[in-house]
Amino acid sequence: MLDIKFIRENKDLIKDGARKKHMDFDVDKLIEVDAARRELLVSMESKKADQNQISQRITTESDQEVRNALIEETRTLKESIKADEEKLAEVMKEWQLLMVSTPNIPDISVPEGESDADNMEVKTWGEAKTFPFEAKSHIDIMEKLDLADFKKGTDVSGFRGYFLKNAGAELSLAIWMYARDFWTKKGFSFMIVPSLVRRETLFGTGYLPQGEEDLYKTQDGDFLAGTGEVATMAYFAESEIAKSELPKKVLAFSPCFRREAGSHGKDVKGLIRVHEFFKMEQVVLCEASHEESVKLHEEINRNTEEFIESLNIPYRTVVNCGGDLGLGQVKKYDIELWVPGEQKYREISSASYFHDFQSRRLNIKYRDQEGKSRFVHSLNCTAIPTPRILVSLIENYQNENGEVLIPDALKPYMAGKEIIR
Repeated sequence: MLDIKFIRENKDLIKDGARKKHMDFDVDKLIEVDAARRELLVSMESKKADQNQISQRITTESDQEVRNALIEETRTLKESIKADEEKLAEVMKEWQLLMVSTPNIPDISVPEGESDADNMEVKTWGEAKTFPFEAKSHIDIMEKLDLADFKKGTDVSGFRGYFLKNAGAELSLAIWMYARDFWTKKGFSFMIVPSLVRRETLFGTGYLPQGEEDLYKTQDGDFLAGTGEVATMAYFAESEIAKSELPKKVLAFSPCFRREAGSHGKDVKGLIRVHEFFKMEQVVLCEASHEESVKLHEEINRNTEEFIESLNIPYRTVVNCGGDLGLGQVKKYDIELWVPGEQKYREISSASYFHDFQSRRLNIKYRDQEGKSRFVHSLNCTAIPTPRILVSLIENYQNENGEVLIPDALKPYMAGKEIIR
């Protein structure tokens, strides 16, 4: 959420940001509703001040006729204040909805574009692997080696269900353990966070009011989050963090759930796009400095690049265009892994920074060197998701016999196993 004073003073900037993100947002309507809100607040304060003054006069007035007139005046003021309060309640509903729907302003370096098709490649690493034999898909390999059961997954869970089995399940566990060690060495504290969250936390992180169709909802009105970022940010809500503790870096692990409601025709087979998965997420809170946010944004994205490089999987990094940014994101990178079976890159990680968009909603603060209370800046980046990482890993490490080699970095976590037969 942006500061309303900032919005009033930078209306054209908000308009241009919404245009660049291809979001339909009426900033003029927000300014109009805000003016009505402020007018009602001023009116109420003035009437309450008059009411207090009249009440004091009543206590000292000896003339009964004058006292009766003053009492009647306070009654009229009370009714008027009540009417203003009712009006304000309605105005506040509209004002709050418009405020939480106001898109954050994208960085000037974000390219123009309408969708992920317009994202710009900024880096490639490794050779996009080809084989002297006909490469198999991860689905064929995993079924042949009894690493997964997609038919039983669909029978039990429905659309996009899966079971990981044997070395397939062991690979996922190995990746989790390796990722934990990799990021804790980089100064991240490790947390296992809940995926069941309250509606307020999703508003706080900017996933609502947009995007509700892709969220699973419980009968109690709570939600299953699609990323550990939500619960991790909420963990620090309504708190003041000591400046000496910044930047605060957390590696959050959680089950994740996404309905993929708008993706019925996409990736219906295999592990690319599933409803239930596990993810490790980098979450960072830092001082309210654009320069610090930019520096840490590059750092957390590079962390994931290094992790992928240690697995020796070819990838590319793209900077997302305006139309592929979410409501709160200032800038975002995606890392995409090479998938030999499809002969193309597929997304594995996203790195974003938000300035104080999330912390203002969640009330996460610190005090600067002058002792002034400031909202922290927040960032997040996928460390690694499973089982999606298995798609590229298995396809890139297949051999002609249909076996799968184990990357060197994972061998210590696979009891020394070097190949899956």
